[in-house]
Amino acid sequence: MKPITLENILADKKNLERILDNLMEGIIAHDKGRHILFFNRAAEEITGYRKAEILGKDCHEAFGGPFCGGRCAFSGEAQDSWTHTDYPLNIVTKQGDVRRLEMSVTGMTDEAGCFMGVLAAFRDVTDLIGLQIQQGKLHSFAGIIGQDPKMLRVFEQIRELAANDYPVHIAGETGTGKELVATAIHNESRRGGGPFVPVNCAALPEGTLESELFGHVKGAFTGAMRDKKGRFELAHGGTLLLDEVGDLPRLVQAKLLRVLQDGVFERVGAEKTLSVDVRLISATHRDLKREVERGNFREDLYYRINVVPLYLPPLRKRKNDIPLLAEHLLGKASEKGRAVPGLSKEALAIMMDYPWPGNVREFQSAIRFALVKSKGRLIQPGHLPLELKQWQDNRPSRGPSRKLDPESVRIALARTGGNKAKAARILGVGRATLYRFFADFPDVPQDTYVS
Repeated sequence: MKPITLENILADKKNLERILDNLMEGIIAHDKGRHILFFNRAAEEITGYRKAEILGKDCHEAFGGPFCGGRCAFSGEAQDSWTHTDYPLNIVTKQGDVRRLEMSVTGMTDEAGCFMGVLAAFRDVTDLIGLQIQQGKLHSFAGIIGQDPKMLRVFEQIRELAANDYPVHIAGETGTGKELVATAIHNESRRGGGPFVPVNCAALPEGTLESELFGHVKGAFTGAMRDKKGRFELAHGGTLLLDEVGDLPRLVQAKLLRVLQDGVFERVGAEKTLSVDVRLISATHRDLKREVERGNFREDLYYRINVVPLYLPPLRKRKNDIPLLAEHLLGKASEKGRAVPGLSKEALAIMMDYPWPGNVREFQSAIRFALVKSKGRLIQPGHLPLELKQWQDNRPSRGPSRKLDPESVRIALARTGGNKAKAARILGVGRATLYRFFADFPDVPQDTYVS
């Protein structure tokens, strides 16, 4: 009788299957030809597909498309090797539900070390992320920093948009992060891993815009020395972002409408009709509805691109995110080897009050400027950009806040365990007011409290 060892247990196929079937993580394995070799019980529960339905099948046929969407590395020729990768992934279950997964994919080899296929482990974090958003515990999502209820709603919308390919129109002031949100929508969708092609319509001359979007053939115009693909062709299988779409000339608007309606177009100077599979996201700081009323933007195109509207709030409307953004940017500077002692409460109070006309982009520049000026010391008001110092000097003097007194602040912080945001709500003031209070009353201890 063989001794009972882990090696003997794992060598028995049925024992190995029992172990994998009792894991909380979903496990799927397929060979180099995409034929599914293994699918455990957790994978069945997460995806809604039964093992008997898909074993032995090409995974693209079994799931009605690549399980990994645009991140699938087995869409073309068979792979000869694999590098371990981890990534988030949104899938649509057999029942049509959208689930958020965390994937970990590793290569499988035979005894000779030859690549045989891949094994993927995944867990469902859909409900966890949803709960974090509902409870306001999520500080960032898809690379976007924010905890304000307005931003949590944006996070929810990004998640909802992962399940479909409808055109999205992002509205918001300059500097609010429209391209960042568009990138997040792309990455969270099943097109993530495919091309993401941004085009700034305002930055391209009107004479070249049509060629940039749709491409041209050799000799189409002076300077067209060769055939050239346009941005639509380059974005095939992925997402095209038309930033500042309100600046498109009427002629290009008409051609864009045709692409959205029929999915076809011609390169400039060509007769051959091309078709593409592209998800369109548009963005602008303009009021596009007003541009329609003025006759500057086609009404039929407006309704084509504005299927799912998404609004990004300006920074002055979500000032509670300012300390979070500052902490994030200072942390990134620290990771690059900079000495970053931090931000003084006086400097933060000014930043909380400033209206930030340039939004997050201006805020990021202000932090970088302050890092240079502070030379590794604690950032003080004097280290902030000139615009903030001039605004601080010219604004009406507030004096100490009449709503707050040291004793009430101490009590509120004690009740909330030192959470300044919750303390501000108890005191009936904004978080910026509480930060101004600490600037006006520096003797009130706050170092032992969390922000």
